[in-house]
Amino acid sequence: MDKLVTKQAVAQAVYEAIPALACVLPEDVEAGIIAARDDERHPLGRAVLDQLCENMRIAAKDCVPLCQDTGTVWVSLDAGPGVLVPADVFSLVDDAVARAYDQARLRKSVVRDALVDRTNTGDNTPAFCDIHPVAEPGVARLSVMLKGGGSDNASRVVMLAPGAGRAAIVEEVVRCVREKGANACPPLVVGVGVGGTFDKVASLAKRALLRPVGEPASDPEVAAFERELLEAVNATGVGAGGLGGRHAALAVAVSTAPCHIAALPVAINMGCSALRCCTVDLPTQPVSVVAASDGCEGEV
Repeated sequence: MDKLVTKQAVAQAVYEAIPALACVLPEDVEAGIIAARDDERHPLGRAVLDQLCENMRIAAKDCVPLCQDTGTVWVSLDAGPGVLVPADVFSLVDDAVARAYDQARLRKSVVRDALVDRTNTGDNTPAFCDIHPVAEPGVARLSVMLKGGGSDNASRVVMLAPGAGRAAIVEEVVRCVREKGANACPPLVVGVGVGGTFDKVASLAKRALLRPVGEPASDPEVAAFERELLEAVNATGVGAGGLGGRHAALAVAVSTAPCHIAALPVAINMGCSALRCCTVDLPTQPVSVVAASDGCEGEV
């Protein structure tokens, strides 16, 4: 029997996620920062990592934001076969975001229009929402990310020549970290998308950030490329806080897709040291489908 995702379930999940994400770092990111701190020998890099560990402790204990930039809200719904998604599934999300930011006293950072009206909306809406079809039957999964401006500003999309290959991707990622990484509050989690089209490759890179720190890609060749990229990024010496050391990044996560024979799209989406994201399974409701003379009618 098909299952239905309701707009109420989506909004409630977003509302509950925001205050927790703002104040408590996900366990995988916290563990990565602690491991980097224990491994760092550069005095300034070690000092930054010590401060980040102390910041994590205070934020969780006092329920205060990990960072003053509490970000824009990105919401992504994964829906598999057998899961019905109403057209207005995100219609209550902005209300949930406004209530959560107000009640948790988080900074509102969204302007009405990037070009013609840069007035603050006053409630951190709208959220940026998308639906992502997946092949897993019955899956209804919601990801929420609070994305700071500094890390997104350090990101980029490039359209490489198709023959440029892996070496050019490594060069582009390293160049991005050298030029912009310090502004994105390292140690970073670097999401890299390779493939798709101009508009789709950025989504690949952003979704790559959802993978837990320390979890490699399922494809062994992609996982090996991730290790190569991480080694190259950390060899830059940018280090924690951009002040030097061996931990410019905690992880590099790569997501790939098919593309045109004449293209090699690459996107790099920086995740800062306060990478605030979570993924939850949504409750669903059963749907009965009743045959009718003129087709099928769905009844909830």
